[in-house]
Amino acid sequence: HGGHAQEILQRVLPGGRLLGLDVDPLELPRTKERLRSLGYGPEQFSVWRSNFAGLPQVLARADLAGADVILADLGVSSMQLDNPARGFSIKQDGPLDMRMNPARGQGAAAWLQKIEPAKLARLFQENADEPRAELLATALAGKVFLTTLSLASAIRAALPRLPNEETELSVRRVFQALRIAVNEEFSALETFLRHLPSCLNPGGRVAILTFHSGEDRRVKKSFAARLEAQLFSEIAREVIRPGAAERNANPRSISAKLRWARRAA
Repeated sequence: HGGHAQEILQRVLPGGRLLGLDVDPLELPRTKERLRSLGYGPEQFSVWRSNFAGLPQVLARADLAGADVILADLGVSSMQLDNPARGFSIKQDGPLDMRMNPARGQGAAAWLQKIEPAKLARLFQENADEPRAELLATALAGKVFLTTLSLASAIRAALPRLPNEETELSVRRVFQALRIAVNEEFSALETFLRHLPSCLNPGGRVAILTFHSGEDRRVKKSFAARLEAQLFSEIAREVIRPGAAERNANPRSISAKLRWARRAA
C-alpha cells in the first residue's frame, strides 16, 4: 500500500507535500493508515478519494495552483488483483464485479448481461486488442456469469482449438477489456490528459505508468499534441520499460511503460 507515495515522500521532505488520489474506497484508508504509521502526518501527506480526472478539483480544494510533480500509475494494484472478492482475478473464484468503487455503477456481471454482441466486440478490440473479438463477443454477450471463474471457463470453451498459452492471453484480455469498460477508465484518462497542463506548475514534470497499448497510445498522442502546442517544453521520445532485474523481482511490471513530460516554463 502506497509504495510510490513512500518513495516520493522520502524525496520531497522536508518542505514538500504530497496529495494521494485513489478512487478505491477500500484500499485508500489502508494506504493512509500505513503511511501514517511511518510517521507522515496530514501536513505532509493527504489522501483524496478521486480518480485522475478529478485532479483539478483536488488541487483547488487543497488550495494549490498546481503541482511540481505528478505521477499517475494507471495499473490495478496487487491488493485489488489478489482479493477474489473484488472480481478482478482469474486465479481465484469470486463475484464477477471489477468495480474500483464497489458503491458506484454496476458490476461486470450485470454489464455483460445487457450488452449487445457487436458493441462487446468493439470493446474487446478497443480496450484490449483482442484478435478474436467477434467470436468471443458472440459467446459472452447477454449471458449470465456470476463469478470470475465461470466467465474464464466460458472464454476457454469458446476457443477450443487454440494452444493453451494463447487461450490464457485471451482470458486476460477479456478481463482487461471488461474492467476498463466497467470503470470507464479511458474516459477518466482522457479527461486527466486534457486538464494535465493546467495542473502542473511552470516547469513541472509528469510521469505516467501505463499497462496496455490503449492507455499508452492515448498518453503518447496527448503528450505529442501538447508539445506541438508549446504547453510542454519536452517529452519522452522513447517509452521507458522495466529492466530485467525489476521484471524478475516484480513479474507484474512486465507490461509497464512509462512516459514523461515537462510543462513549459
